[in-house]
Amino acid sequence: MAGFVVVMIIVGIFASMGAGMYMYSQYQTNYITAVAGDTITVGPVEYVITFEGTHNGSEEIRPENTFVMIGITAKNISDEKTLLTGGQFYIVDERDQKHKAIFGEGEFSSKDLFIEWLEPNKPIEITTQFDIPFGEEVQYKIIVRPQKEQSTVDTAVVCITNC
Repeated sequence: MAGFVVVMIIVGIFASMGAGMYMYSQYQTNYITAVAGDTITVGPVEYVITFEGTHNGSEEIRPENTFVMIGITAKNISDEKTLLTGGQFYIVDERDQKHKAIFGEGEFSSKDLFIEWLEPNKPIEITTQFDIPFGEEVQYKIIVRPQKEQSTVDTAVVCITNC
């Protein structure tokens, strides 16, 4: 009888470890890599990210360093509208430091991203920028994170320069 109890305890330990590993794997971030111009899907949204160049801002807003502008084509491939914001985008420099997008602080173009509701199957073209020390020879990557409501563990990493 004592042997049976020990076996049941060991089975219980392995079962709980298996369940824990399964749950852990379900919530691990899944990084999807691409290069500028590729279509990449994060949750219910298909993205095409392009490098649009650098600029020095406007009369009202000047960068601390240089503005790096990206183009974003976003298409909602689900049946329900979903939110897209500038806070979903980061640029990663050569030292693997993340920099937030500069959005909603001024109009650099008529397509500046702030907050957009994406209707099903209606792509939009927008831009956003990042204030970073820019080097022509440096590789930069864009990270695209999903909105919390989009219920996905996918995150895109898109190389935009010197890939």
